[in-house]
Amino acid sequence: MKAKRKVLPGIAPKRTPTVRTIRPAIRPRQASVGAPATGPGRPVGATPEASTDAIGGRPVELAVDLGRGLVLANPLLAASGSMGYGVEVADAVDLGRLGGLVTRGTTLKPRAGHAAPRTADVPAGLLLGIGLQNPGIEAVLERYAPTWARWSTPVIVNLCGESAGDIAEMTRRLEGVPGIDGIELNLSCANGGRAAFGLDDGAAGSLVTAVRRATELPIIAKLTAAASDVRAIAKAVEDAGADAISAINTMPGLALAADRGGPAIASGYGGICGPALRPHGLRVVWEVAQVVDIPVIGIGGIAVIDDVLDYLAAGASAVGIGVAALADPMLPVRLADELADACRARGLASASALVGTALPARPAPPSTRGAEYGR
Repeated sequence: MKAKRKVLPGIAPKRTPTVRTIRPAIRPRQASVGAPATGPGRPVGATPEASTDAIGGRPVELAVDLGRGLVLANPLLAASGSMGYGVEVADAVDLGRLGGLVTRGTTLKPRAGHAAPRTADVPAGLLLGIGLQNPGIEAVLERYAPTWARWSTPVIVNLCGESAGDIAEMTRRLEGVPGIDGIELNLSCANGGRAAFGLDDGAAGSLVTAVRRATELPIIAKLTAAASDVRAIAKAVEDAGADAISAINTMPGLALAADRGGPAIASGYGGICGPALRPHGLRVVWEVAQVVDIPVIGIGGIAVIDDVLDYLAAGASAVGIGVAALADPMLPVRLADELADACRARGLASASALVGTALPARPAPPSTRGAEYGR
């Protein structure tokens, strides 16, 4: 088992955010003959080999280091909600070939979720109103953690809560549990009944600070595109000790029932996902990658290899597949293979060369600064 680093109690040392000089988290694998790789809390088998084609083509380095020992074999993750807690799809998906799996949102106590109907079709996407249905943190640990401990794929637990105290309490219960490799904080959750954490840099930073005090596990802060200044949120969570950022969550939307007598889903408002979300996700990743020096995970509307390449070019080091994996659970695995093929076609030995190619040489103005769209 990997030895834990000693840290001082209290707030993590403040880091000064700078314009990011792209130093991709995708990095060359260090050879270690005879020594198995290890991940937080458990052995994960042999060091992931670089991908080769069916006839033994050129190897391509795909491993991604998200910090604090959280290393993905490739940049393709199952985003939160797409594969539940993993065990639900274990018979249908080669989980060992995923870069990582992010669980569905988990709360301190069980939640039944919203009433049906919970989904509605919208142009180029899907509207979801699930309501964070989950069995609660204790049941998750009891039912799933022993299975996760046997997997080679890193498991990242997505946490949601109405207060920083609730989320910090869940974090403490996860600390040191075999099978848990990291935490993703859903900053779209309400802040004590007020605005979501991710809409305010102070609230977002305070939440990450509270969680950082409670754990040595890697922390991924999941941003929302609904923030008026997403760059400020990104810098706040980086300063507070987040090891990586994922962007984005679903965007709020509304669809009407066929008879136009009210909303199409029981919760009224829902979260838009699918291709309609992709421009929002790309915009946030592109903005955030310019101002932070920690890895960014791009999420939103990814369905084909061109979508993956777009997110990497915008500054993402890894990508999360969401609603598209509901229809095609093996999609993330195939996209990892296609990414390796795309690198070979370009004569690249590592996917790191694809990261950040679309970023400007100097920081671009934020999207909210005097933008005049459509002119």
